[in-house]
Amino acid sequence: MADDTITIFDTTLRDGEQSPGCSMDTDEKVEIAGALVELGVDVIEAGFPIASPGDFEAVQRVARTYGERAVICGLARCRTEDIDRAWEALQDAKNVRIHIFLATSAVHREYKLKMAKEEIVRRAVDMVKYTCDRMASRSDITRPNVEFSPEDAARTELDFLCEVVEKAIAAGATTVNIPDTVGYATPNHYFKVIKTLKEQVPNIHQAVISTHCHNDLGLAVANSLSAIEAGARQVECTINGLGERAGNAALEEVVMALRTRQDYYGVRTNINTPRLYPTSRLVSSVTGMAVQRNKAIVGQNAFAHEAGIHQHGMLQNRTTYEIMRPQDVGFVGTNLVLGKHSGRHALRDRVQSLGYQLDEETLQKVFDDFIALADKKKEIYDADISALVENRSHETEQAWSIKSFHTLGGTGTIPTATIELVHQDGRIVQDAATGDGPVDAAFKCLERIVGQAATLLEYNVRSVSGGKDAQGEVALEIDVEERRYHGKGVSTDVIEASVHAYLQALNKVLSSNRGRGPRWEKGI
Repeated sequence: MADDTITIFDTTLRDGEQSPGCSMDTDEKVEIAGALVELGVDVIEAGFPIASPGDFEAVQRVARTYGERAVICGLARCRTEDIDRAWEALQDAKNVRIHIFLATSAVHREYKLKMAKEEIVRRAVDMVKYTCDRMASRSDITRPNVEFSPEDAARTELDFLCEVVEKAIAAGATTVNIPDTVGYATPNHYFKVIKTLKEQVPNIHQAVISTHCHNDLGLAVANSLSAIEAGARQVECTINGLGERAGNAALEEVVMALRTRQDYYGVRTNINTPRLYPTSRLVSSVTGMAVQRNKAIVGQNAFAHEAGIHQHGMLQNRTTYEIMRPQDVGFVGTNLVLGKHSGRHALRDRVQSLGYQLDEETLQKVFDDFIALADKKKEIYDADISALVENRSHETEQAWSIKSFHTLGGTGTIPTATIELVHQDGRIVQDAATGDGPVDAAFKCLERIVGQAATLLEYNVRSVSGGKDAQGEVALEIDVEERRYHGKGVSTDVIEASVHAYLQALNKVLSSNRGRGPRWEKGI
């Protein structure tokens, strides 16, 4: 790879999933991996195979499905059993990498690992060699793709960090990742760390220097860009900046900073930037983590201008107040596009122009939803189309579906919900319940019918587009036995959207027949 091309390493499926409440099932991970491939991500870290059977299956399926189009990576601690499990998950795919890590900072050495510096170096070298040997067992792999991370590198003594990196490269590591595990670094500090490695590690040219920055001080993107200036050529990041605690460097921000200021950084990426906004929406929908309105690049307000002087400037020349074009990131506004007399072909063309590729079955479902929506609201916008597509394109297996529902509420009445559900085996069950309001009553009624109690943790409603007849999008999160499940529904009736969202979450509970296993050390 040319020295002016930055490798984009996406860890949404691994570190991003470690955000509280962001767990994804295997089908959802495979779907997001597909979106990352379309986005042009170079390396996809699909998970931590030894963490649970579910993580192993997800890494294996992602590798088998997309290993021809991107490098698929699995994470492992510096332990033989972790490395064996990662290789087992990856070995069937063409382009694979194993990423191993071991803490190096003084605080981790003393309190977590209880290991001396010499032991750290020996373990790192032994495990890099072991990983290389495991991968070299496949005849077509002449140079194993092995990444080594000295965890908490930003707080590691520089002379010791240089020693560990040098010996890991000598042992066979092709990428050395320098994690700011706790978001402690500042741009100048992190620049000096990378610069020191470039200048003092004699074999540093034999490996790619990578960054992995957390956002505890809000500096993850700034630190990553600073590292690129110092010579790093891989950035580890996540869609929407998901990740442990305050998250990781946001992929969309890093990529667009490099593209917009190419004059300054002098580097490029392989990212298909018009896919940034649709990918952001998909990840938000699957994880239940809403994107804040003023989020850079992909937020709802990213290309909004309200101040009169800004609007005047924009009318004269967009570059007065916009350094990027909305279409550069695939931003979907509220342009009026279709009405009730628009046909299936018109909808197909608009869906494709918005960046979605749907199979015929899904397109037909979206068209049916579109026709139903056109009977309820006069004007349908791009944002409405996107909401319909996203509501259908990542549906999971539904044990129960809604046949009919009715709610009653208001002053001086007892809020009541009557719901009729159809089970996938053909059974039809009807029940009723009361609650504090019609939504609460509906949720209790759904729990009675499906036989599954849950605790509602989050409940959010937003307008998809403008106007009194706008669709309402409900996103919620429930807890069942200390596991979180997300649901999402879209309708011009927010109570109907709520019912669909809650039933979707309950269906996920019923279909979840594999536990995620114990909480392992999460790593870098």
